[in-house]
Amino acid sequence: MSDIEKTQELTVTLEEQLSKKVSKTILSKSVKIKTKKQKKGNFWGLMKFMFPLQVYKVMVNNGRKSWFIFRRYNEFHSLHEKIKKLYPDSNLRLPGKKIFGNLDPDFIQQRREGLDNFIQELVTHPQISQNPDVRAFLALDNPRNAQEPIDNDTFEDSDNMNGRDINPVNLGPSERQSVKPSDFEFLKVIGKGSFGKVLLARNKHEGNIYAIKVLQKQAIMKRNEVKHIMAERNVLLKNVKHPFLVGLHYSFQTPDKLYFVLDYVNGGELFFHLQRERYFPEQRAKFYAAEMASAIGYLHSLNIIYRDLKPENILLDSKGHITLTDFGLCKEGIDHSGTTNTFCGTPEYLAPEVLRKQPYDKTVDWWCLGAVLYEMMYGLPPFYSRDTAEMYDNILYKPLRLRTNVSAAARSILDGLLQKEKENRLGAKRDFQEIKHHAFFADINWDDLDAKKINPPYNPNVSGQLDLKHFDPEFVREPVPASVGRSMDSCKLVSASVMEADNMFQGFSYVPPAEDAFS
Repeated sequence: MSDIEKTQELTVTLEEQLSKKVSKTILSKSVKIKTKKQKKGNFWGLMKFMFPLQVYKVMVNNGRKSWFIFRRYNEFHSLHEKIKKLYPDSNLRLPGKKIFGNLDPDFIQQRREGLDNFIQELVTHPQISQNPDVRAFLALDNPRNAQEPIDNDTFEDSDNMNGRDINPVNLGPSERQSVKPSDFEFLKVIGKGSFGKVLLARNKHEGNIYAIKVLQKQAIMKRNEVKHIMAERNVLLKNVKHPFLVGLHYSFQTPDKLYFVLDYVNGGELFFHLQRERYFPEQRAKFYAAEMASAIGYLHSLNIIYRDLKPENILLDSKGHITLTDFGLCKEGIDHSGTTNTFCGTPEYLAPEVLRKQPYDKTVDWWCLGAVLYEMMYGLPPFYSRDTAEMYDNILYKPLRLRTNVSAAARSILDGLLQKEKENRLGAKRDFQEIKHHAFFADINWDDLDAKKINPPYNPNVSGQLDLKHFDPEFVREPVPASVGRSMDSCKLVSASVMEADNMFQGFSYVPPAEDAFS
């Protein structure tokens, strides 16, 4: 590996400390810290008294060792001056000093981002990153001399603070050091999302094939989606026992990425098959809808609203059974009478109460089931328009049209699921029980369905686990990024993790206990 490749692994973000007593909890805003040596009439002493001293936290990782250091702005400034003289062509930029107005939140944010950019420029430069002053600044050669004031009662303006190695993430009882990116051979890109990619991967030790969802922490934080990602992780942990929900085998993290090691199903997205066939026969649509309803009912029993049922999130396995995936919009903690009001979902499948920005409950999922069932039988979502504003208007006000090319029972369940007032919607009173006992599902044996004893009406006919014919060729042709399989401890690269990210994603890593492990 070249020096350039090595230095590109180093990323740093900064964090201000918040109080005179530095808590063991990591906080994220600036702090008023008074110096003890303030003299009357001394202008700079007065300035220190009137304006807070901003201290920044930097998290550093080197192989298996991790530590954090505390640096003041003057230390960044001093380093900048030294490096600028040694490397005049580097064009390193540092945010300027500001005596007045330095408590302004915008200024604090801008300075923090500026200092972070400065550090990133340092550590990604192959020569500058090896400079002794830079290495000393990051305590790379002697991490035990890193600043660590956490155990002090007061945080003084001093460089003489002893440090200790720390693990940047508290992984909890599920932590297993053996689960890391280099345990897997990443074979193909099979999907892409807002925060990363889904890759086909083989575990080098077991030989098992998985779908691994790899997410970029920085992208998640930029869009304030940490809660959604952690909710997805939490829901995945609860899905282990259900046949129609994708299962989580492991979750773990590196300084810059999150990894979900998931069931691999290669029958293709329902969306893919609908596009190709335009619509399904009623019996086939009923089978898929029954399996979806079973999965949603199970989530509801755990007080979880799914909120994003759509053909793109419904996969077929190699036999033709459905698997729900992507739990990023799930809402936890909603009991039988609970509501929430976050505006989220996919336009074609949004329930009227969501569009009205009213509190909504679990019945939004039954609306979505109705919309997907309608699309499977008629070829388009029920109120579809290419113009989003018109489509929203249709969802709110346009009467539901049900053509007679489907059975009366099918029209009845669609009418019940697609009631614009949630109180009148099928499932409003007894949730899943109302759905499963509707006449449309009269010929479904639900125990056999959940046991996968009912033969699916369509078989994807895949030749094996590596058969990718049902995946978008655009993804499959994409090269696998080298960084996804790189484990920091195995390649001994220096890195600096984002302390904020590790706090936000605390408890992310997961390995199932032996009794829950997949065969």
